[in-house]
Amino acid sequence: MSTQLELPRLLAGTKLFGSLGDPERQAIAKQMRPLSYDNGQMIFARGDEGTNIYLLTTGRVRLSVFTNEGRELAFLNAGPGEIFGEIAALDGGVRTADARAISAVKAMALSRASLKRLMESTPAITDAAIRFLCARLRSTNDVFEAVALHSIEVRLARFLLSAMKLRGLAPKDGKVALDLGMSQIEIALLIGASRPKVNLALQALEGDGAVKRDGNVLHLTTDKLSLIADRDDV
Repeated sequence: MSTQLELPRLLAGTKLFGSLGDPERQAIAKQMRPLSYDNGQMIFARGDEGTNIYLLTTGRVRLSVFTNEGRELAFLNAGPGEIFGEIAALDGGVRTADARAISAVKAMALSRASLKRLMESTPAITDAAIRFLCARLRSTNDVFEAVALHSIEVRLARFLLSAMKLRGLAPKDGKVALDLGMSQIEIALLIGASRPKVNLALQALEGDGAVKRDGNVLHLTTDKLSLIADRDDV
């Protein structure tokens, strides 16, 4: 089956368009066009105009920012079936991060102009966009609350459990092997901590028997990790 025919199904799995009915997703799919990128190719850069929303069909894309010292900090590795670049396309602002292909990539793009026309003609799409933006705001508030109110060990435990669920990994005999594909610096950025503190938190989780490190792979004992994630310590 071609990607074009699969598009409504792929759109149904996204947070932005998942709540829509099939007619609305069909209308969106008809406005999308295929794009491809080579491994290492820049898709957009921070400060660029947000002209497109991208639905990744094959490959992986890294979303990252650079520190004042010139260090790249990745905060998301998008995979097949995921949307990226949606915020700038929705609000008409500029890109707040770089997007670079980290493998050969194929994607379907929806232009901001097409999205605007669809929102004007189809109230359900506008409602879906509003719900998405509100959910993003709530998620951001939750992150700020987690940083302010919980210890790094709790934040790290919750992050690891969330990453496991996002990847669709199911525990086997209470254990899961998780390869995050990111450095401790990248993890630190996501949970509001420094790299040394993330390393200490990983050591603490290991001491509690919740995590075992094996190179880039973390072996999670999910019941122990869940107990730590549910703690209220600060």
